Amino acid sequence: MRPADTSHDHAATGRPDARPRPGRRTVLTALAGAGAAGGLALTLGAGSAQAAASPTVRLTARPSAEAERLRLGQALRASEFQPTGRHVTAGTPLRLDVQPHDGVLPTAWIGRWDYYATLTAPRRYPLKAGANTVTDPHGGPVYFSLEGNGERATVAFKSGSVPMPVFTLGSTEEADFQHQLDTMPEVPVVELHGPRAIVTLTRDGALLYRDESHAELLRLLEQIIDAESAISGLDSSKPVHRPKAGGYHFTEVSVVPSGVGAYATHGYNGFPRAYLDRATTVQGLRTRGWGLYHELGHLHQQFAYKPAAMTEVTVNIYSLAVQRALGQPSNLLTVDPATGLNPFESARAKFGTDELTYEKSFGAYEKLVPLRQLELAFGDSFWPRLHRLVREENPQSDASDSAKRYRALATCASRVAERDLTDFFLTTWAFPIDAQGRAELAALGLPKPSVDPATLTD
Repeated sequence: MRPADTSHDHAATGRPDARPRPGRRTVLTALAGAGAAGGLALTLGAGSAQAAASPTVRLTARPSAEAERLRLGQALRASEFQPTGRHVTAGTPLRLDVQPHDGVLPTAWIGRWDYYATLTAPRRYPLKAGANTVTDPHGGPVYFSLEGNGERATVAFKSGSVPMPVFTLGSTEEADFQHQLDTMPEVPVVELHGPRAIVTLTRDGALLYRDESHAELLRLLEQIIDAESAISGLDSSKPVHRPKAGGYHFTEVSVVPSGVGAYATHGYNGFPRAYLDRATTVQGLRTRGWGLYHELGHLHQQFAYKPAAMTEVTVNIYSLAVQRALGQPSNLLTVDPATGLNPFESARAKFGTDELTYEKSFGAYEKLVPLRQLELAFGDSFWPRLHRLVREENPQSDASDSAKRYRALATCASRVAERDLTDFFLTTWAFPIDAQGRAELAALGLPKPSVDPATLTD
């Protein structure tokens, strides 16, 4: 579920209480996680290097989050942070030495994301070459961003910061991480770093599930990101189709509105304490993590074919892809105990009824059914191909122009399928395709599908 903020969709220009597991592990296994944190452009580890008197972070520039959002045709910006594993307390001068090897200067960010709280976002501090002193009134974890294309910069922490407990996939052993948790009780933030994931937790939140294998958890997050990237067609077949620069930020937040289990907005996904049993445990994330798959999906949604009424629908293209990747049964096959029907079946029972409309006649999962049927009819490559088509053509639309976005969905789907899907969209599913959209579909001159996609089911 996204937050109640409409600014995230730019075109041109959901819980049981978490419970601590009983006790900590009695035998700490030294598990070195597979993979590397190089995707986050860090040379600062979580062990002895992190505790050094003057730790140094080497940064490599990459495109800004907004530039990547526009390239990918997405509604939300994802993270541009490069984590440091350092923490500053409120009002403490942070002294840094900056060397811009290729003329590009970094920006420091201090604080945590928390959309609905009093302090909602990290504070931004542009840096200059040489000595810098930054004093943040609230404190928090330190991040850097460096905007560009491969340029390098080095930042040395001279004073004012302390290491925080960090598990880095590929370089931190579980025993070392547990030692950090035991010996840094005064630091209120804990992080997990993977090649494309930053997980930021309060200390109390991290201690709830400290007995988990953090390497396995981070590898699972990578698998989830892989699945969403794959269905997004991010195969690097052309420069426009390369995966997003940098990673994704998953953070524990202190406040959510009533009824909200988790949310997505620019830069990160937010999870309250009550959701951590599904976001920070291996079994929970693997088998009950739909909420995380869904919120991460919001950071992959393309705006061109996302009318307002489908914001919480097209996002589950990515959720279903993760379920398949993890070998889970589809949520679309879940039987409603009240009706004895799954969404495929209950939707089909409504076809042809009087005053049928896509937006008002179908429930949330029923609305997802036609998007899955397009894959069943035209292959697993359907949505990757549609994502690539949209990135290459980059059709622009305003968030308020739902008619144009419905037209884009129908016409792009027909072009990718190489079939006339007018009957599928207008007659069977009663999408609100206007007269212009019907004319655009007719002008494609495509043959009818040999099998009606609306008859297909998992």
